[in-house]
Amino acid sequence: MTSIARPPVPEPARFRRPGARDPRLLGGLVLVGASVALGSWAVTSASRTVEVYVARDVLTAGDAVGADHVSTAAVRVPADQLDHYLLAGELPEGARVSRTVGAGELVPRDALGPAESDLRPVGLAVTGALSDRVDDGSLVEVWFVPDSDARPDDAAPEAPRVLVEAATVDAVERAEGGLVGAGSATVHVLVPVDRLADVLAALASPGTVDVLPVSS
Repeated sequence: MTSIARPPVPEPARFRRPGARDPRLLGGLVLVGASVALGSWAVTSASRTVEVYVARDVLTAGDAVGADHVSTAAVRVPADQLDHYLLAGELPEGARVSRTVGAGELVPRDALGPAESDLRPVGLAVTGALSDRVDDGSLVEVWFVPDSDARPDDAAPEAPRVLVEAATVDAVERAEGGLVGAGSATVHVLVPVDRLADVLAALASPGTVDVLPVSS
């Protein structure tokens, strides 16, 4: 009786545990380590706070800034934005703000200027309606409207003209008990020195002064 030879049965492949020098194992360990380090850095950065200056009240251009005008607060500021704000202990002596800083706002480093200022405060009596958008720190246009009754009969009427295109309001004094827009208010604006003569000349001339908010 003839027997049929069976083909040899292959031995099953044995699983080899990766050794310490296996590049795949080393790569995995590197990735895990990097993930742990990145997570730790993110948590530490998120919980890190710095002390910065905050304006107690509205600071308008030309205002002196001292310890009484600011407070400090611990806030979270990204590392790449730290240079934008004034850190506690860095307030220079005799500094002034060059633009408006709102109450409770972090004091930007670039909002500080030297003690000297080219702005002068001028009080403008406004008898007409005053917009409720005209308030401390707002930006306004100052207009002069000549009195047509004060001109000679043969003289051509003068057109209203802009005295200051963008003036910062330092303070607004409304008539006691007066409503917004009812008139009779004094608006103190900061006038550039090079426009001061024109503003004072207009105030001494027959006519009225209007203060209009600048559209944002």
